[in-house]
Amino acid sequence: MGKFLIGLIVGLIVIPVCVYVYFSSGRAPVATSSAPMPFEKMLAGIALHARMDKEMPKSVPISADEAAYVAGAQVYKDHCAVCHGLPGQAQSAIAQGMFPQPPKMMEGKGVTDDPPAESYWKVAGGIRMTGMPGFEKSLSTTQIWQVSLLLANADKLPKAAKDTLTAAPAPMTPDMKK
Repeated sequence: MGKFLIGLIVGLIVIPVCVYVYFSSGRAPVATSSAPMPFEKMLAGIALHARMDKEMPKSVPISADEAAYVAGAQVYKDHCAVCHGLPGQAQSAIAQGMFPQPPKMMEGKGVTDDPPAESYWKVAGGIRMTGMPGFEKSLSTTQIWQVSLLLANADKLPKAAKDTLTAAPAPMTPDMKK
């Protein structure tokens, strides 16, 4: 019984005190260039997927058609590309300084195997401690669904959507420079 009490004391007092000392002494890696803390990625992933499974929408309320892809491409270009990049372009300085590194959505395997509802959940609410902001207050529900459909189908987009992603930005008019 004595060993049990010692174990209980260690578990309830000593370990939390050691964790507190670790964080309060400045030893925890908090800069984006630092290596992750032990178990950080695993614990964050478990929490993210458990919450997402519980809250993500069960169906997509808009059609996956060319108009939705083109609109989603414009939303992506305006709000997502600064971190996640555009096809054939180098990673931005903002993305290079982020931890964890934001995935390149338009190159490689990205999120094309994720259901649109999963991307919707991530875009709408964001993901804590990753730099991924939530857009539910700045984009409409339709816009979030459009970009989510774009991402789910990034490997098989129609030409019009690809053209939107790769088109040069419109030049600033004199009125816009003021």
